[in-house]
Amino acid sequence: MGRRGKKGRDVSGWLVVDKPAGLTSSAVVNKAKWAFDARKAGHAGTLDPDATGVLAIAFGEATKTVPYITDALKCYRFTVRLGQETNTDDAQGEVRKTSDTRPDDSAINAALGPFVGDILQVPPQFSAVKIDGQRAYKRARAGDEIALSPRPLWVESLDLITRDDADHATLEMVCGKGGYVRAIARDLGRELGCFGHVRTLRRLWSGPFEVSDAIDFDLFDKMAKSPDLDQFLLPLETGLSSLPELRCTAEAAAKMRNGNPAMVLTADVNYGDEAWASLDGQAVAIGRYRAGELHPSRVVVPPT
Repeated sequence: MGRRGKKGRDVSGWLVVDKPAGLTSSAVVNKAKWAFDARKAGHAGTLDPDATGVLAIAFGEATKTVPYITDALKCYRFTVRLGQETNTDDAQGEVRKTSDTRPDDSAINAALGPFVGDILQVPPQFSAVKIDGQRAYKRARAGDEIALSPRPLWVESLDLITRDDADHATLEMVCGKGGYVRAIARDLGRELGCFGHVRTLRRLWSGPFEVSDAIDFDLFDKMAKSPDLDQFLLPLETGLSSLPELRCTAEAAAKMRNGNPAMVLTADVNYGDEAWASLDGQAVAIGRYRAGELHPSRVVVPPT
C-alpha cells in the first residue's frame, strides 16, 4: 500500500475504526498513524471522547477526499437521559436542571417533527466553536456563560427507536455536516418540558463507511507495525463514492496530474458538476466537468 520513507510509509487509503469511549478522535488518529507507520493521516468528522462508532481515517493521498466524507450524511444512535439537563449536555457534566415530568412515547414522537429538515441549532457551551478566537469549551471551563449563535443543520430523519424505561429514550438521527447530537438531546428535553442530556452516543455510519466495516481499536493496536494491517485499508476511491466517476486515457491522466484540463469519457454528469477522473479504476484527479473535460482542483499522486 506504500513505500517507506524517512518519516514513515507513503500509505494511501481509508481505515474505518470503531472508536472506543474514553479517547479523543485525535488520539485514535495518532495511534493509527503510528500503527501503520504512515507519513500522513487525518479523520473525517470528530466524535466526542465518550462517543463510539465510525471514525473514518484517511492516509496519504486519501486525505484529499476527506471533505467529501465530512460533507456526507451521517447516522447516530443515542440515548437521552430524560429529567436532567447538564452544563455539557452529556453525562460528563454537572446537572443544572431537573424535572419529575416524563413524557410518554407518543409525546416524544410528536415533538420530533420540528427537529427534522432545515433547522437552526445552538451548539453546546462545551464545544469546539470559536468565540473571538478562543474555543467555546475553554471559556465554559472558566465559568463563562457564552452566547453562541444558532447554526444551520440539515436533519434527514430523527426517530424514536426504543424506550428502555421512563428515564431513557433511544433515538436515531441522520443528519448533515456540523450537527451536535448533544444539542438535539438538550433541545428535545426542553421541548418536552422535562430536560435531557445524551447518555450514550454511537455513530453507525458516515457517508459510505459503516460500523460493520470498522476495525476494533484494540485489534489494530495489537497489530501495530505489522504488514497484515494493510488488509484493513479501503481504497482511496471509497471516499469519492458521492461523486460521478469519469474514465480517461493515460495521456489525459498525465495532463490532469500536471494540473491541466483534459478530455474524459462522457457519463451522466452536467456541465460544472464536481467529478473525479479515473485510469484503470484508480483516481487521477478531482475537479469540475466542463464541455468534455475535467478541470482539476485536486490531483491524486499515483502509488509507487
